[in-house]
Amino acid sequence: MLNRILPFLSLFLFALPLAAQTDVAALIQEFQERDRGPYQDIRWFCADGSNRHPREGCSTQSNRNFQHARYLPEIVQLGREENIYLAQILTNTDQKDFWDAENDHSRMIQYQLGQYLAAIDDGWVNRKGQYYRGAFQVEDEMAWGRDFLNWVMGKEDGLRENFYLIRQSLKDIPHRKDDDLTQKIRNDSKAIADRYGEFMELRIKIHGSPEGKDALAVDQFIAENEGELNDRNLTAKARELAADIRTAYVDRDYVADIAAINRTIPKSANSKLQAKITAFTDAHPMVQGDAAAGAIARLTAATELMLTIREELIGESKYWRLEPLDISVALENLIFSTASEWQPTTTRERMEKICYLGQAATGAGYVEMWEWDEALPQLADPNDRYIFPRSANEYLDAARRFVEWGVSTNRAAYGKVVERYVEFEPKAITFLDNRIRGSVLLPLGNEVGELGDWVATVGNLRNAVLDLPNQGSMRGLNPGYARGRLRVIEGNPEHVEVNPNDIFIFATPPADLKPVGGIATVNEGNMVSHVQLLARNLGIPNAVLTDEQFAALKSYDGDDVFYAVSNRGTVNMKPASEMTDEENELFAVRERGNDRITVPTDQLRLDVNRLVNMREIRSKDSGKLAGPKAANLGQLKALFPDEVVEGLVIPFGVFRAHMDQPMPGQRGSYWEFLNQRFKEAKGMEDNGTDPATVESFSLRNLATLREAIMQIPIQPELVNALRNDFKSVLGDDLGKVPVFLRSDTNMEDLSDFTGAGLNLTVFNVVEEEKIMEGIRKVWASPYTERSFKWRQRLLLNPENVFPSILIIPSVDVDYSGVMITKGVSTGWAGDVTVAFSRGAGGAVDGQAAEAWLLPYAGGSTLLSPARERLHRRLPVAGGSVMVPAGFDKRVLTEQNLRDLRDISVKVESIMPESTGETGGTHWDVELGFQNDKIFLFQIRPFVENQRAQSSDYLEKISPRPEEDINLDLEAAI
Repeated sequence: MLNRILPFLSLFLFALPLAAQTDVAALIQEFQERDRGPYQDIRWFCADGSNRHPREGCSTQSNRNFQHARYLPEIVQLGREENIYLAQILTNTDQKDFWDAENDHSRMIQYQLGQYLAAIDDGWVNRKGQYYRGAFQVEDEMAWGRDFLNWVMGKEDGLRENFYLIRQSLKDIPHRKDDDLTQKIRNDSKAIADRYGEFMELRIKIHGSPEGKDALAVDQFIAENEGELNDRNLTAKARELAADIRTAYVDRDYVADIAAINRTIPKSANSKLQAKITAFTDAHPMVQGDAAAGAIARLTAATELMLTIREELIGESKYWRLEPLDISVALENLIFSTASEWQPTTTRERMEKICYLGQAATGAGYVEMWEWDEALPQLADPNDRYIFPRSANEYLDAARRFVEWGVSTNRAAYGKVVERYVEFEPKAITFLDNRIRGSVLLPLGNEVGELGDWVATVGNLRNAVLDLPNQGSMRGLNPGYARGRLRVIEGNPEHVEVNPNDIFIFATPPADLKPVGGIATVNEGNMVSHVQLLARNLGIPNAVLTDEQFAALKSYDGDDVFYAVSNRGTVNMKPASEMTDEENELFAVRERGNDRITVPTDQLRLDVNRLVNMREIRSKDSGKLAGPKAANLGQLKALFPDEVVEGLVIPFGVFRAHMDQPMPGQRGSYWEFLNQRFKEAKGMEDNGTDPATVESFSLRNLATLREAIMQIPIQPELVNALRNDFKSVLGDDLGKVPVFLRSDTNMEDLSDFTGAGLNLTVFNVVEEEKIMEGIRKVWASPYTERSFKWRQRLLLNPENVFPSILIIPSVDVDYSGVMITKGVSTGWAGDVTVAFSRGAGGAVDGQAAEAWLLPYAGGSTLLSPARERLHRRLPVAGGSVMVPAGFDKRVLTEQNLRDLRDISVKVESIMPESTGETGGTHWDVELGFQNDKIFLFQIRPFVENQRAQSSDYLEKISPRPEEDINLDLEAAI
């Protein structure tokens, strides 16, 4: 169940065939070798629509005559046919086309990604063409950028819904002469490391925790590696990097920084923000008196001003929004460069710093305003000097969640375009990481990590990692468990072949890590590091250790070990030979060949050969008349008549009667063909025929059967019944009511096997012909190759799988999701966990949904906000459409949460008695809201699956918080 409320990767906005992917990669290589790159020549682009040779010029004078490069035909074709835009020139680009709202702003995002790739890869697609004089004019590009950004900011709804993306675009779209030095430092350090792997350790240090002394480290690296750097033409770039680090972090000219902000202040008397920005620059021209106190005062004032700018930006004239947002970017750079000057001396002070940096993250758009309102009470000062360990853990959990929200905003904005580019340019994957590392989330993540160290220390979280020294300094970052060969990797790891089975210990982790079984690192212990983000996304156990511990692990290199990180950050590692029975069971795989199961048939009611009103059936009819979906929904309709739609059921008996019809091209019926072929397969198996041959035989015959069922005549009695009952039960004629057809077999939710997720649902169909076609598809679905490989070959009587069909009217819900009548994260009965996405089906399918914990004691806690740009709506004409939505508004209202709490109480009190469930059963409910009215779509007992079992194990190895001690927040750290 847990995987249904965790994020999932939604469908791409566009899909590129494999051949086309290869062509794009080949084209890029070709452009990189051309002197003019992706351009064919320089032209005048005239206001009258013509383009002319540079010597000719335009026929009439105009400030809309521009000279720049002309794209090669291949570039134009890529944009037109594949929606891929390379080496974009902004001048003369249509603003609406560049904004590209219909494709979720893909073209603008591609420009940003292209700028990044050019910075880290020597011009990238424009490697030689970057020296093509006149390809574009900087002044024209900047003028276009200012006009475009002012145009975008004039769209108030767009600014609210896309605040993060628009603000990020200011860092890439040229519109003023100021440079982002910290971004240049990151890009240059990566470029050096990519071309000379020995620099990787320094590159990771600079990306993870940049500071002034990094300049000295770069100088030393140059001295020790000057020959290799010279051979690669990197010496000048390395020296420039050292100088930039000194400028940014050692000789930071705060007077100049503030003066730059002053120059940006809008001079219009109508600017409401002008006075507040001026007050900041007047109060913080430089650090005076106590340097540390001055740095803290400047940082806290900067975070407050960032939030104020975001709150009041819409109130500004649309012609004076760009300047305040530029100032917001400058303030974030200031905070990023100086956050290390505030060194908290107590835990209370660290919490204060976390809260201020969280405020800056909100001002920067990583977190929405309403999300900040929910998070602030959890991040603010506890107002007590002494707190219990549980309270410390709750604060730490809230702070970690907050950082994750910010990271997921970045992923939601850029992830799909990055994934598309990775198909032909692997370097694109580092773009997401780069945006986070150059943001206020980096120092925020560092502070949350330091807080985690303190909680682990005072909470007495004891590690048990082989015979390593000083184990208290080892810290778990992401919970999970793994068993595999231990691989201890020294030096440059870029060429190490990783795999999802082994456990890798890196002195320096690779920049682009592929999936592994487990991981621990010396560097990048920050929770927003590349490794930690990957570990969290893939559920990989992850920990950070010291150099001393890394050296001690070398003696275990190649050993088979068990590795676990608990829910509270404790770390266990031991030889696999010492695993307990419980630990071995976590990895046990049942040998299905010797453990086939039987589909129960003794109570099948195949005599019921008619369409059934869903009101007629109950849970007791599951596996008899129909499958559990229809039976349980009928039960639910009786208990909650106002919250459940009407429905019709095509029972097993109707399917069985249709299968008695003669099968085209065969001597007998469909049913006889099915049974005979399974009998023949069983005989082959008994005679020792190899399994692959038996499977191939079965698949060929099932394909024949499936194709025949797709043409099976629908008996007139069923057609007439559907026509009559659509009118009387569903409220309108067949062909006018959009419906879902849900496959519902007699072998789902068995005690030994579940077929969940393998059933066909025909989605939102209307026309009579398509409904009949859908019925055939559902009847044929148990005989697909996928179904056979997952189900039929595990059964002793596969011929006795019967599909029923649940027909329910489509409900175009505003949002839908899952409710568990238990605290999934807390484990407490009485708590309720809900996860909802906009539109239909998102949360059930695993989208990055808005999740809440509704504690038994009252109130609500936001666990995660929604982070899916697109959601599914169901038009009355049938089918579905994907509709975009911003994150500026929450999915569930406070009233929705109260309604969910109320219905959870009803479910807990009514369902056990009505279904005969015992033993403190909790419930898994699928439901949705339309115009704030609840619709219930499915209910079943909540059964802890393998993921939940792993959580139980990890909870066992987590020490219980000691509630009889108090933690002093004002003690020195």
